[in-house]
Amino acid sequence: MMKKTDIVILAGVLGIVLMMILPIPTWLLDILIVINIAVAMLIMLLAMSTKEALQFSIFPALLLITTLFRLSLNISTTKLILGQADAGSVVATFGEFVAGGEIAIGFIVFLILVAVQFIVIVKGSERVAEVGARFTLDAMPGKQMSIDADLNAGLINEQQARERRSKIEREADFYGAMDGASKFVKGDAIASIILLIINLVGGFIIGMTIHGMPFSDALSTYSILTIGDGLVSQIPALLISTASGLIVTRATSEGNLADDVVGQLFSYPKLLYIVAAAIALLGILTPIHWFSTLPLSGLLFFAARRMQTNLNQKQVEEELQEEEQQIEEVRSPESVVSLLQIDPIEFEFGYGLIPLADMQQGGDLLDRIIMIRRQCALELGLVVPVIRIRDNIQLRPNEYVIKIKGNIVGRGELLLNHYLAMSPGFDDESISGIETMEPAFGLPALWIDEATKERAELSGYTVVDPPSVVATHLTELVKRHAHELLGRQETRALIDNLKESYPVLVDELIPSVLGIGDVQKVLIKLLKEKISIRDMVTIFETLADYGTYTKDPDILTEYVRQALSRQITQQFTQQGETMRVITVGPNLEKKIAESVQQSEQGSYLALDPVSTQTVYQKLTEQVNRAVQSGQQPILLASPTIRMYMRQIIERTMQDIPVLSYSELEPSVEIQSVGVVNL
Repeated sequence: MMKKTDIVILAGVLGIVLMMILPIPTWLLDILIVINIAVAMLIMLLAMSTKEALQFSIFPALLLITTLFRLSLNISTTKLILGQADAGSVVATFGEFVAGGEIAIGFIVFLILVAVQFIVIVKGSERVAEVGARFTLDAMPGKQMSIDADLNAGLINEQQARERRSKIEREADFYGAMDGASKFVKGDAIASIILLIINLVGGFIIGMTIHGMPFSDALSTYSILTIGDGLVSQIPALLISTASGLIVTRATSEGNLADDVVGQLFSYPKLLYIVAAAIALLGILTPIHWFSTLPLSGLLFFAARRMQTNLNQKQVEEELQEEEQQIEEVRSPESVVSLLQIDPIEFEFGYGLIPLADMQQGGDLLDRIIMIRRQCALELGLVVPVIRIRDNIQLRPNEYVIKIKGNIVGRGELLLNHYLAMSPGFDDESISGIETMEPAFGLPALWIDEATKERAELSGYTVVDPPSVVATHLTELVKRHAHELLGRQETRALIDNLKESYPVLVDELIPSVLGIGDVQKVLIKLLKEKISIRDMVTIFETLADYGTYTKDPDILTEYVRQALSRQITQQFTQQGETMRVITVGPNLEKKIAESVQQSEQGSYLALDPVSTQTVYQKLTEQVNRAVQSGQQPILLASPTIRMYMRQIIERTMQDIPVLSYSELEPSVEIQSVGVVNL
């Protein structure tokens, strides 16, 4: 059975239609006009108070009903104006009050209202509703996919997913209905203009011909009634059009209109100070009277002062609340979990080195770290993770440490008001300072003051400032431990980046030929010997070619190194220069080849301790000789034993590159400056 409210609403809608046909007495018409104005006010206030459009989802249907009600009233008043030259006290009052004895003024005011509603509000609301409906429909597939992704990830349950889907559908239906309902408002504005002309022209003719009114009386009577009828119709129409515009333009808001105005318009007290000063100057420097500007300027200044006080108080409260929340987190048992997180790279320093990282004191350490990450990306092809910078009161004031995954890999001390001077090979007795060791390469150096800097540079010393010392040390440690920073997650990121440009290559290799872990092992071995992995295309092409024959990462790495021969050659020699190397003698190569053992996990070197010690001694002699002559020691071996030779010297001489003949370009000229043999 239907409820009483349903019967009342149905009867009301039916009565609105009958109003267009049946005659209505003037006293009832007055009541209905006042009801129309009250409903329009209520609708606009509701539109201002809602936080989202769906809270007023009945608005499109209500817009149609109110438009129909308003048109019925227009028709009823038109019948009374033309038939009786009387449309009730409300219409007459509006006409006489607005006209104020001047019919022309009343017409101008009415035409202004019509122009504002039709040209500004109705056209704007119609366009916004049309665009909102189009974009809402276009965004539906993406929103549905987002809901499915959250559901599959376990972020929401099935009930929440259904509620979100239902909300999306209701939003689409609402904006589609608003797009159509906005046409009613536009038609209502046009109908009001037509009824204005009918009331004025038709009433003037009927008044003179049928009612026998003189020209002046007919003009005055029907002009006032027409103006009054137009105003009682256009004012509610203007309110509802404004409500329509508010509904469709507040799609991205999360609060009601009052909250948004206060929260957004009055959140910047400094701007109010500027406005207050400008208004005050406008009254002082121009002919505008001061009593029109200074009170407003004072009010704005007072409001800005109050807002600044409230913002400061709110900030203090938020800080206290945040501190209390941190204390509660520390006290809670779940806070221990956050302690398990380890930063990939950390830079800790004593309180005396705080100016290095403080930009207000001229510190540029953060900018240098950005350049270090860029340099490593270009030279190694590795995306270095974010370097965490923090002070540590447990360190000495001028001390700093560098950690990789929580473990200290380097430390040093800086004197901020000094410069680090490194000797060119011969010491100048006139250059005095505090003796120290350069932290990146372990070279003897001096801390000198500003006065000694220029003399040291003239004597051939390499002079650097403390930030450059830290940057160089950090760069070298990142390069040395780059292989420790490449995990499976980082490898996956590199693969995804490559897949954007070379999807076929990646799909062929992973996962059908090799897994992410297999690729990671090869990349780690390359980085461990400071071979750049930036040319991922060549690396993946080689792995795809040879990954079907072997899964041994050592052998795959050798194939990749040979494919990167041009890169390796350019890394260790300049164009046109002769590469001076230390070669492996035939007896040693034979001994190593005979000592290689095969197992299920792969091949390994089983060289006896005596031979290993002999290799160390021989190689140390050749390396020292090369260093004394100012050359970079490079060990050259045959392709079959290169990786085993690397295994022998990896722990004691990890900075010495070990190359094979297959890794060098045929055009490069090689000169042997020493031989390591048994």
